[in-house]
Amino acid sequence: MRLTTKGRFAVTAMIDLALRQNSGPVTLAAISQRQQISLSYLEQLFGKLRRNDLVESTRGPGGGYTLGRKADSITVADIIVSVDEPIDATHCGGKENCLGEAGRCMTHELWASLNDRMVEYLDSVTLQKLVDDQLAKGVQIENKPAIKRAISAMPVSKPIRVNAPNSVFALGNAFAKS
Repeated sequence: MRLTTKGRFAVTAMIDLALRQNSGPVTLAAISQRQQISLSYLEQLFGKLRRNDLVESTRGPGGGYTLGRKADSITVADIIVSVDEPIDATHCGGKENCLGEAGRCMTHELWASLNDRMVEYLDSVTLQKLVDDQLAKGVQIENKPAIKRAISAMPVSKPIRVNAPNSVFALGNAFAKS
């Protein structure tokens, strides 16, 4: 079994969101920048997470995402299943037709049992535990939300006003008046 980037990124983004949600809604652009995950990919993942009530969205200025439930009631299995990530080590996808019409392969029970253990483990790990682990490692969280400015931080320079003629005709008229 292999966990794809879809499941990994969803869990990573949810940890980032849970770490920062006390400061208000968290934007996907901020998560994208901090975690080096494509913004468009995050938009797809969060659409699925929202449909499964793991996150809530707030529109408008100051908007973003917050957790849909408390972090201690969201498990890693919830996140992975929400983004359509299969947790399955069998060759047949759990359908018991590994060998086609011939039935199951000899190792079907082994892989099915592994699936059960993986789901059991991932269901036992909460988002809150992952957040606590990050905080214990010393991850620093900004105390205040990023200020959104409508005004550029760069000084605005006034345009230079030139009194020179802007065409051949204006140039001719300027000489005619002299």
